[in-house]
Amino acid sequence: MTPKLFPRLDLHWKIILGIFLGLIVSVAAHQIPSGVYFTQTYIKPFGTIFIRLLQLMAIPLLLTSLISGVAGMRTENSLAPLSLRTLLLFAFTCITSTTIGIALASWIQPGAVVSSDIAVELTKTYAMDVSKAIEMKQNVGDSFLSLVVQWVPSNIFYAFTQNSMMLSVVLFSILFGAAAAQLPPTTIQPTLQLLESIQQILLQVVNYIMAVAPFGVFALMASIQLDWNILLSLLLYMLTVAIGLSIILFLLYPSIVYGLGRMPYRFFFKTMQPAFLTAFSTSSSVATLPVTMRCVVDGFKIPKAAAHFILSLGTTVNMDGTALYQAVATLFIAQVMGIELGMAELITIIFTCTLASVGAAGVPGAGMITMIIVLQSVGIPVEALAFILAPDRLLDMYRSVINVAGDATAAVALGEKETG
Repeated sequence: MTPKLFPRLDLHWKIILGIFLGLIVSVAAHQIPSGVYFTQTYIKPFGTIFIRLLQLMAIPLLLTSLISGVAGMRTENSLAPLSLRTLLLFAFTCITSTTIGIALASWIQPGAVVSSDIAVELTKTYAMDVSKAIEMKQNVGDSFLSLVVQWVPSNIFYAFTQNSMMLSVVLFSILFGAAAAQLPPTTIQPTLQLLESIQQILLQVVNYIMAVAPFGVFALMASIQLDWNILLSLLLYMLTVAIGLSIILFLLYPSIVYGLGRMPYRFFFKTMQPAFLTAFSTSSSVATLPVTMRCVVDGFKIPKAAAHFILSLGTTVNMDGTALYQAVATLFIAQVMGIELGMAELITIIFTCTLASVGAAGVPGAGMITMIIVLQSVGIPVEALAFILAPDRLLDMYRSVINVAGDATAAVALGEKETG
């Protein structure tokens, strides 16, 4: 049986309580001598352990789910049409999200209110973080095609050990499952039964991990380090991103959930609360994948094969929150630096943000690396990345929720509900 902590409260209320208490401790720690040292040394490790436990389950669950799901669908009848519809929906929401970001940033002009003194302070404060991001980016390459090359691993066992190579695992799983689907059922049945058994064991382990989620979330929130003075100076930028993400979450996705999935959005949002809160606290759609799968399959009664295929693919290629964030951030940086962007540059941003968001790994801070590609595409110095690093942790939490919500939206819209 799954262990129960505070059994009188639903899981999402426990997580909310953990977030609230963690934020209180974080604020208090900044007011007490050695408080930050205490939270970083004795509290943060428990949050790190929680994220790693979820990430530990992500790749094995993705591998078993995709292979069994794809093998269970005959390629000529089910997989190809579902794949095409899924990718088209992902492309539509991603391009729409980027366009929303550009429209908002052009209208609100958040970079126009940032003084040159603040820009200089940000550059000095985050120079080292920018250097690290540039160094990581150099390991990837200078173009979007370099990211594509990274998706195809030369050693699949190495990819299994890297959460940043989820798309490589997806490609291998689809190829493996598609090949299995072409073989006689008697040949692949033992393999499918083994994968199904492993998958059920992994989901049970996820239940164990989620039982301690409130404590893990508390540790993550308590260890957040933020410079509130700088955040106040960047408040308009943060509000612009938050407004854009809210438009996606409360306008774009509801229209798809109800229009294609015929599901009331209130029910959708309520059912997805554990996944949303997990994504918010971990800032990782990869770490949230096991929880998302459980919410979609158990809560919405979407067939497991289709749901797991869409969610696994979405975790690696569907990053609407990241796309919008990168669009707003690019225009914000250009406004701070006084760089005029014409229609050609704006179209380039839409195209590049859409492609770069596909290449962003679903782990905390991964958007920073692909953000460099976006800046370079319109001639903005990458050192200006320092302007947006201060609030990145907070915005990363919200955009991770959007990324998870987008995956679930696609599963509801494209996966037919089970009856009976």
